[in-house]
Amino acid sequence: MSQIRINKINDQIRRELGEIVRGLKDSRIPLMTSVTGVETTGDLRYAKVFVSVMGGEDVQKKALDGLKSAAGYMRRELGQKIDLRYTPELLFAIDHSIENGAHINKILHEIDKK
Repeated sequence: MSQIRINKINDQIRRELGEIVRGLKDSRIPLMTSVTGVETTGDLRYAKVFVSVMGGEDVQKKALDGLKSAAGYMRRELGQKIDLRYTPELLFAIDHSIENGAHINKILHEIDKK
């Protein structure tokens, strides 16, 4: 499968999962949880889903646990929304890029004050 097609599928999965995550009713998953990226394998059997969770490390761990427990439901919903031969198994990972960006922004703001 071409890389362009996989990139399109990754983007579509990211959008759909973002909507599904917003609709989850798990108290472990904060409202400020967003799907920031998806990387699927070439055979579309697995998808690594990167999520950004605002909060400390304990909040992020609880959110990951909640997402992992809802993975079957999310996979089923995804299969109904996207027409693929295989609906990928979802593997979740925390994306720290937004936190890192906020930290860098804070440092730059402090430097600017001086």
